[in-house]
Amino acid sequence: MSVAGGRITASAGANLIGVHAQDRNQEATCYVGNIDPQANEELIWELCVQAGPVVNVYMPKDRVTNEHQGYGFVEFRSEEDADYAIKVLNMVKLFGKPLRVNKSAQDRNTQDVGANLFIGGLDPEVDEKLLYDTFSAFGVIVSNPKIMRDPDTGLSKGFGFLAFDSFEASDAALEAMNGQYLMNRPLSISYAFKKDTKGERHGTPAERLLAAQKRSKEKRTSRPHTLFATGPQQAPQPGLELEAPPMAAVGPTGFAAGMPMPPPPMMPGPPPGVPGEGPRGRAQLGGSRACGRADAAV
Repeated sequence: MSVAGGRITASAGANLIGVHAQDRNQEATCYVGNIDPQANEELIWELCVQAGPVVNVYMPKDRVTNEHQGYGFVEFRSEEDADYAIKVLNMVKLFGKPLRVNKSAQDRNTQDVGANLFIGGLDPEVDEKLLYDTFSAFGVIVSNPKIMRDPDTGLSKGFGFLAFDSFEASDAALEAMNGQYLMNRPLSISYAFKKDTKGERHGTPAERLLAAQKRSKEKRTSRPHTLFATGPQQAPQPGLELEAPPMAAVGPTGFAAGMPMPPPPMMPGPPPGVPGEGPRGRAQLGGSRACGRADAAV
C-alpha cells in the first residue's frame, strides 16, 4: 500500500499481497470486469469509494508488461457496502466501456437458477446498458445482459441474453415485454436454449422445482438487506405461535370470602395537660377564660 494525497491507495505491492484471496473478506469483495486499459488501481479506488468505504483494490497484472488484465477485485468495509456498490456502479461507463460489478464467479453460479431469456429483434442502437435498465424493473438480473456482436465490426447481431435470479421475474418480463417496442422495433422474447442439449429450453418444471427448493433454503440461512430500512415483519411459522398460559383459578378472598369486618381504628386522645376538643374540654376552656377576665377586672 502507498500513500497518495494523504490517503491510502493500492499499489503494485498490494497486488502481491492480494494474490492470496483468503486474506480478503470474500463476502465484502466485488468483482469489477470490463475495465479499460487506461484505468488503474487509483482510478478504480476513486470510483468505488463514492459508493462506500474501500479497504483494498486488487487488479491482476501481466508479469511481463505489468498491465492489468481488464478485471479486478474491490474489497469494501462491510457486506452491506459491497451490495450497495453493486447496485450503484454496475453498468457505469468508464472510458466508454460499461463496468461489470457483481459478486465473485462462485456467487453468480449459485444465483443462476436457469431463468435465462432470449431477447430478439434488438435495434442496432440498443446496448447492454439500455437492456439492463429496461429489464431490471422486473427483478434482479444475475449477470449483465449479453448482446451478441460481430467480432470484426463490433456491431450488434440483433439479439442477446439475460438471466434473472428467479422464474417469477423472468415470467413477468416475458409476459410484459414480448412483442413490445424498444427503439421502434418489436421484441421477441422466449426462454433461451440450454447449452449442450438438443433443443431443450430453460424454464422446465424441474428447474422451477429446484429453484423453489433453493430459495426456501436460502430464506432460512440468510437475512434481508437492512442498510437503509428495517427488515420486513416476519410472519410466525405454523406451530410456533406463542400462546398465553392459562391463568389459575383464584377463589374469593377477604370480605368476599365471608371474613368479618375489622373494627374501626381508634382515634388517639389528647396529650396530658392539653384541653380536649369534646364538650367537656370546651367547657373547661371557657371557664378558664372567664376566670381570666374576672381577675383582670379586679
